[in-house]
Amino acid sequence: MSENTKNQDQDSLEGQLLIAMPDMADTRFERSVIYMCAHTAEGGAMGLVVNKSAENITFPELLEQLEIDGTQSSPVIDVHFGGPVDTGRGFVLHSTDYSKKDSTIHIGNSVGLTATTDILKAIVSGDGPKSSLVALGYAGWAPGQLESEIRANGWLHCPADNKLLFEAALEDRWESALAKLGIDLSLLSGTAGNA
Repeated sequence: MSENTKNQDQDSLEGQLLIAMPDMADTRFERSVIYMCAHTAEGGAMGLVVNKSAENITFPELLEQLEIDGTQSSPVIDVHFGGPVDTGRGFVLHSTDYSKKDSTIHIGNSVGLTATTDILKAIVSGDGPKSSLVALGYAGWAPGQLESEIRANGWLHCPADNKLLFEAALEDRWESALAKLGIDLSLLSGTAGNA
């Protein structure tokens, strides 16, 4: 592995949480927490918003649209707004106790990403992962774009943990992610000052 590749890996935010600063100008990402699924210097970045519900669709409605029989079980699952790109495409972030050879991507040691209907069928039948998050759409950045937004004070980042990702209440995830960094929200300012 070259030194340049090592540095790219060290700078990658893959498997981390991206946290919107309080004065985020893009209203689609206001108070957002994004789980970073991929991040490379040459390929850009991709992540899923994990703290916002999708509007106008429930899990049973999603199953019906995909022609998956949801009558076997009634799991209580929120459908999330994963981001503004390709909003008709679905993704499932999940614990790694579920994995399909050609369709699950492992992100770090404890999270998988699957984008096929097989996982939804497994969830409904009770054979799915212990923990999961269903999202429609994703957040994407061209090479260098995310780094530029971070330098412009648009985002913070911290290590992800499965408790925050899968168990915390949606409305608490943004403040919980900030708390992981030891940040008191009342003292956080999105603008730089001059002395």
